[in-house]
Amino acid sequence: MKRDVVVAGWGQVTQPKQLTEPAKDPMGLMVQASRNAALKLTDPNGLAHVDGIMVVRSLSTHYGAPAAQLAEKLGASPRFLHVSKIGGNSPQTLVNKGAAMIARNELDSILVVGAEAYVPRSGTHLTCPSKKMESALLQGIPDDYTGEDAFGSTRLETLYGIEHPMQGFPLFETALWAASGLDLSAYLHKVASMWAGFSKVAASHPNAWSKHARTSEEILTQGPLNRPIAFPYTKFMNSFVTVDQGAAVLLMSEEYARKYRDKTLEPVYFLGGGYAQDRQRFMIEKSDFTASPPLEAAVKKALDRSGLNLADMDCFDLYSCFPCAVSITKKMMHIREEDPRPLTLTGGLGFFGGPGNNYNLHAIATLAEMIARGEKRTGLVTALGWFMHKHAAGIYSSIPPKKSLETIDIEDQTNRLAGAPPVGIDDKATGKGFIETYTIVYARNQSPSYAVLYGRTGQGHRFIAQTLPDPEIFEQLSSRSMVGESVSLRFDQNRKMTIALF
Repeated sequence: MKRDVVVAGWGQVTQPKQLTEPAKDPMGLMVQASRNAALKLTDPNGLAHVDGIMVVRSLSTHYGAPAAQLAEKLGASPRFLHVSKIGGNSPQTLVNKGAAMIARNELDSILVVGAEAYVPRSGTHLTCPSKKMESALLQGIPDDYTGEDAFGSTRLETLYGIEHPMQGFPLFETALWAASGLDLSAYLHKVASMWAGFSKVAASHPNAWSKHARTSEEILTQGPLNRPIAFPYTKFMNSFVTVDQGAAVLLMSEEYARKYRDKTLEPVYFLGGGYAQDRQRFMIEKSDFTASPPLEAAVKKALDRSGLNLADMDCFDLYSCFPCAVSITKKMMHIREEDPRPLTLTGGLGFFGGPGNNYNLHAIATLAEMIARGEKRTGLVTALGWFMHKHAAGIYSSIPPKKSLETIDIEDQTNRLAGAPPVGIDDKATGKGFIETYTIVYARNQSPSYAVLYGRTGQGHRFIAQTLPDPEIFEQLSSRSMVGESVSLRFDQNRKMTIALF
């Protein structure tokens, strides 16, 4: 018999920057979010009877056995404990796995929960105001962590200064700008207008970190509070990581949930999910900086498994670490510019908050609340890990599912790769090359620090290069699109680095 899966409870918590009581660490926030989720049940004590606990791995604080620690604090004795890997796709990936386990009758109920605490506070791990957030992002991952997902770039890319998301994602945006055919001002105003819309949504969300609705002009205008980070992005176009936030959802079989369900609310069914990884693992291996085959594959799996199509969706929450992530998702999902359906339900990582691995769980909880209250009927969320490498998608609805979810996690493990094989790399490129994308990374004083180009050699291999630290070159790169232009490549033996000469 087909076992349908419902989101029986959902909860969120945002710990404000200014507190009158001791601050909670991520574990404390997970406890609070879990209890908030249990308040949606007619008997909150149902939380103590969960069969499984799945924890989104905290990036801000290390816990040796977070699922077991949480179970003890909740007074629960689950039969199944699990901790995710690293990546913003993790919450939806866990929901996919948990729903499949329930559908197979392995478990009746599962708590999926995660939290981060990055705000510097006295007596915590983030007390040094000079500590750079880009290096603090993975502060909770121990040195002996063996997972390959602890890094998003190759050693070669790191050598050239492309290591963190704030440096890598602008490469996608520069490529999208070139593909648009617009001049820089027109293109950035279009991007900033979309981002201002996200900001407006965050301003009205009860759990958003930022309640300030910013205009497109504010987002584009550089200044002390909005310095350039990496071309073409200002600070307001980046994820806001320095937040304390947690979220949780309770998954149950529909039958098991009947004894806990608040009949004044609409049921929230999980209809289907999908997961896919890019064969082109790293930025340097990608053949197209304006597309994502695994994102398309993950969404297609979710739609196929739900028995629905894109037109059946009332709303979306597209993973929004940077504007380019939303633009590429729209492109791969064939969402038109004039489509009136919302692209975010929270305001996104730049304004709602970007709590490490766990943002997507806030999106799921927000969608569940909207469905339960009858504000939306069916919605789709996406999530991604690292530089568009890992993707997950999920569909939620008040309408019961048409298909079984029993094998979705197994299918995704055996059929998880999408896209073309990695592009061949020339790590000591010389001669003529053609630019495919680039960025300029800025110092904190807003001056250009270095520029990095990605392109192809005359033989079709990938090269990565820095330019000379010449103000005229920086001005040229940041005023008109240089994508498609040719450069002369010279390998500097002393610096062990390819230099691009204009």
